[in-house]
Parts: sequence; C-alpha cells; structure tokens
Amino acid sequence: MAARASGSGTISFGLVSIPFKLYTATSAQSVSFNQLHKKCGSRVKQQLICPVDNEVIQRTDIVKGYEYQKEKYVQFSDEELKSLEAERTDRIDIVEFVPADSVDFIFIEKTIYIGPDKGGDRAYKLLSDAMTRMDRVAVGRFGVRGKEQLVLIRPYQGGLVVHHVYYADEVRNFDDVDRPGEIEFRAVEADLADKLIEQLSTDRFQPEKYHDEYRDRVLAAVDQKAAGQELTIAPEAPQAQIIDLFEALKMSLGKVSPAAAKPANEAEAKPEAEAKPITKAAPASPKTGRGAKRAAG
Repeated sequence: MAARASGSGTISFGLVSIPFKLYTATSAQSVSFNQLHKKCGSRVKQQLICPVDNEVIQRTDIVKGYEYQKEKYVQFSDEELKSLEAERTDRIDIVEFVPADSVDFIFIEKTIYIGPDKGGDRAYKLLSDAMTRMDRVAVGRFGVRGKEQLVLIRPYQGGLVVHHVYYADEVRNFDDVDRPGEIEFRAVEADLADKLIEQLSTDRFQPEKYHDEYRDRVLAAVDQKAAGQELTIAPEAPQAQIIDLFEALKMSLGKVSPAAAKPANEAEAKPEAEAKPITKAAPASPKTGRGAKRAAG
C-alpha cells in the first residue's frame, strides 16, 4: 500500500524550487493505559479547576499566559498570538550546505520522509545525488504551523529525508555533566575491554533484530487477563554483586563464573602477567527498549 502524504511544500535554494510531499517516517508503538475508577472500573475524566475560586473552569473561560516571574503572568489573546506567528509558507528555504560528519546526532528531534510532488522528480533526484556525491547535508528553515522550524535535509536511499532539529539554546551543554578526568588503565584492562567490544560487534546496525519486550509482555498479559486468567508475578531476580572492573571484564568474556569473582573491596585486579588468552564466547541475545530497562532494574 502506498504511503499517504501528511503535508506538502517546496524546497527552495538559489532559483531552484522543488515541490515535495511529506510522509511519516516513524511511529511509536508503545503501550498506553487509561485511568479507571478502582471501585467501578469506569474511565475517569479530567476537569480544569481554579484553585483560587475553587470551581470547575470551562475551556471557553481559559486564556493563555506566560510566567515571566514566579507566579506572575502576562496574558495573551488568540488574536495577539496569531499576530506573532511566522508566515506559513510550507517552504523549506535552504540556507547552507555543511559536511555530513559535522552534524551532531544530539540535535536531531525527529525525522520525516520527503518525496517529490508533481513535476519535481528531476530536481529532487538531482539534489539527492549531488548531496550524496559531495557528502553534504542542507541546513534550512521550514515555515510551518506559524513557527520557523530549523531543519536538516539529508540524502537517503536515493531520496531525501528532513530532520527537525533543536536550536543550539535548546541543547544542554554536556560540560555541565560531571565526568571522570584522566584515568590510568593497565594494558590488560584495556585489552580485555577491546576484546569484549570486538566479541559483541557486528558489521552493521540491524534494528529489525530488536523489539520492545516490555510491550510484548504487556500485550500478552492483556490477552491473559481478557481471557479471565490471573497473572503470575515472578519474584524479582537478585541484583548482581558489585565486583572489580577487571573481574567484570573477565566474566563478560566467559573466563570466570560469577561465584569466582571477587568483590571490589576484598581483592585487587590480578597483575597483567596472570592474564590468559581469551576464548571468545557466543554473544548473548541483546535486549533493548523499555523491556531491557525493566530487566536491568
């Protein structure tokens, strides 16, 4: 079945104008729950209540306000907000082209597919091929929904995708995060870490290998409960003992069993001379998504 376009517009750079259509690239499949009244099982409704007047407020009695100081607001009418909106052009104006490897993934918010609209095939393909050949991505502004969205256009599988990206002041500085300084590692520790990464390495990222195990468990439980069956809750597995880094690396490579590992406060890592050749073990099945987090918790 052909994808249905979610919007349209034009890409503009120089005197070139390329008509395009937008298509949804990603769609979250996470499970969600409704809030029910525990007593009767019916779905509850939310009400808007003014804490000062202690009364339920209708949506027609609501205005938008911006908090400029603690609990101090300036109000805006719909007409005032409308006057502040950017012109809706549905046009992506390319500002510059930059090397693809200069883009940090941290700035990417979401991805949308771009397909050519009527009469745009030749210019669309020319732009995609040229950016692929020169290893460039385009930086542009997208006037949509009354806002000016910063975007990147990237060649992808013979076509184009557009990434909505965050502005610089929307990305927090990683320097604000406490990180370790220079740490000296013995050669044997570095070697074990390299071997562990190599053991778990594959030629390419294959997202089809992964699935949301938490969602699978929830949906299986839904079927079970809908059939009138009771859920059996398994006891939580005991958390793994905190061990020395060197012992953890050896365990991960299958050299020693968990029982043989020494707690960090009881023994130091063995000297490099005692390290033996590494025998690679088959990698364990990877986990990802919320299911993995739940298992790790």
